[in-house]
Amino acid sequence: MDNLNDRKFVGRLIFSVLTERRTVREAILLFPDTRDKNIECAYHALIHYEADEDMRYKDIEYRDEQNDYLEFLAQTLVDGKELPRNIVADYEEYYKGIAKPWVNGLKGFFKEFTRFINT
Repeated sequence: MDNLNDRKFVGRLIFSVLTERRTVREAILLFPDTRDKNIECAYHALIHYEADEDMRYKDIEYRDEQNDYLEFLAQTLVDGKELPRNIVADYEEYYKGIAKPWVNGLKGFFKEFTRFINT
């Protein structure tokens, strides 16, 4: 049940980015900490969206295509559905979890240290 609620929440986050109510940075900081491949896929799609800002500005057709793609992801997640397997597979190589902000103190150090060791 948590995955369903998390998917719907992430779908709404993506819509908030597309409607410019939130920046990509604001949205990704709100992503739930999960191992749901659908949510991880959406996370990496948003990172890719942000990275392509210059290209999106120069190429209107590319921008429209990318917006349509993110809108499809958002609508699928808001509906609580799984993303198509081929889309999830396209981002599979990036699935090392969702990058969360550094937690200060000893807890943050050990969290990042164990993550580093696992890579």
